[in-house]
Amino acid sequence: MAVGNFSTANQTYRMLMGNGLIYSVPRFQRDYSWTDEEWDDLWRDIENTMSPDGETAHYMGYLVLQSKDSKNFDIIDGQQRLTTLSIIVLAVLSNLQKLIDEETDAANNKRRQDQLRNSFIGYLDPVTLVAKSKLNLNRNNDNLFQNYLIPLQAAPRRNLKATEHQMRKAFEWWDNQIGKKYKTGETLAGFIDQLSDKLFFTVITVSDELNAYKVFETLNARGVKLSSTDLLKNYLFSVVHAGSRDEYELMHLEQRWEELVGKLGSESFPDFLRTHWNSRNRFLRHSELFKRIRDQIRNRQQVFDLIRKMQVDVDTYVALSKPEDELWTHDQRKYIGELRMFNVRQVYPLLLSAYRRFNPQEFCNLLKAVSVISFRYNVISNNPTNEQERVYNQIAEKIESSQLNFRQTLMELKTLYVNDRDFKHAFSNKALKTTQSRNKRIVRFILTMFERHLSGLEYDMDSDRFNIEHIMPENLSDEWHHINEPDHELFVYRLGNLCLMNTSQNRDIGNVGFEKKRDKYQYSEFKLTQRIAEENSFWDTSRIEVHQQWMGIQATHIWRISQYD
Repeated sequence: MAVGNFSTANQTYRMLMGNGLIYSVPRFQRDYSWTDEEWDDLWRDIENTMSPDGETAHYMGYLVLQSKDSKNFDIIDGQQRLTTLSIIVLAVLSNLQKLIDEETDAANNKRRQDQLRNSFIGYLDPVTLVAKSKLNLNRNNDNLFQNYLIPLQAAPRRNLKATEHQMRKAFEWWDNQIGKKYKTGETLAGFIDQLSDKLFFTVITVSDELNAYKVFETLNARGVKLSSTDLLKNYLFSVVHAGSRDEYELMHLEQRWEELVGKLGSESFPDFLRTHWNSRNRFLRHSELFKRIRDQIRNRQQVFDLIRKMQVDVDTYVALSKPEDELWTHDQRKYIGELRMFNVRQVYPLLLSAYRRFNPQEFCNLLKAVSVISFRYNVISNNPTNEQERVYNQIAEKIESSQLNFRQTLMELKTLYVNDRDFKHAFSNKALKTTQSRNKRIVRFILTMFERHLSGLEYDMDSDRFNIEHIMPENLSDEWHHINEPDHELFVYRLGNLCLMNTSQNRDIGNVGFEKKRDKYQYSEFKLTQRIAEENSFWDTSRIEVHQQWMGIQATHIWRISQYD
């Protein structure tokens, strides 16, 4: 199928390598990194397809290629698999060479070796023995691949890069596995003959970097996890390489890049890049990011400027999901933990911008404000996040351009602050199913905040000393016969049906009726639990609603930004 600058097709390994095309791993793509775990998995899959009652074929996944001339292709995704398959073919050639050296059917085995090399590897110049390879690797792997593995020369064991050691070990591993199982020229050649027809890829071919990036976005949206980090890296490094042939400069750039990716992880890098970009510029969605970078980052200086700015933000970004990070003060840590608990990340561009511009106390006060806003907007009201994200970005952009100080920033955030009437209504009807670990944690947070509001005492929400009590129990006993099943399902996880209780007491009372529970509640150390005993002689859905409406009024005082009064 072909649509414009984008085509897809299913191709076997034979079809890929037997067509006279040249495949290259871009110069700055990641190094070869497969280990014996991946080799063993592939070996088992191959063996399964080779057995008489095994699978007829084995799917190798997506292969994303980029080409402008339909002859030379850059491997955007799939280089680990293609490199390993070439190493497998080379291991077979090595075992054929051993038979030739032993003069075991030497003439026929030499013909088999030449045929397999020409079909899947390329050819050797008969005079120079320089490889004319169908596959070219990146700058860290290609020397070993072309000058040692392809000519079947003994690879050195010293002064190799870590990735070269890994490739040498890969060759030795496959050479050993194949040599143990296939002893003759016929079986060795038959192995590659079957393998090349049984392994197949879905090959996606694009004409430029932008189309390649769109492929990543599309496949990721469908649950096929590919990393666009390598694609971004390849574009940025190609810009620097085009503007300068200084290898030291490129090495320096790569070192800084690897430090960034090392702190983030390859899969998290695109999220960081978008957050970083949106903390300084106009709002962008993931699908627009690569195009904007390609349009705006066009020379060496711009690439290094982007890398430098990312280095400024990366530690802050990583710490935003780690309340325990040493970057935070004691007070800041509390609010960072709340945002993580609420699973609110839309605010990250604003926080990056504010961290760069505000002093520590102002930043702490901002954290407190966005935690309250997030609780009202996201946790309790479940409002849509797309508009919220845009507002945060607009404020971040103004902070970056020095248009807003802390007080002005706080007032700009007021548009996201759910008013008391709407917040009270949402809180009075809120249910959080405590069978989900995140919800259970949020309920403990809410109830400990109520205790602080009522008694002035601070409780560690993670303490094992107390837990959540469901007043109307999750499993109804005969003493709860007045509650029908539909009402139980609707009200058991309502906030008005939940309180805190000493762990051992909670375990002892189980799911007994309310009268027996009430006797325990009135002596509880928790004020909210005591209040339930004082205000109620029985417990049903109407009492839950009345109690939760009262809680809603209290909540408007607990989660409040006083500057908005």
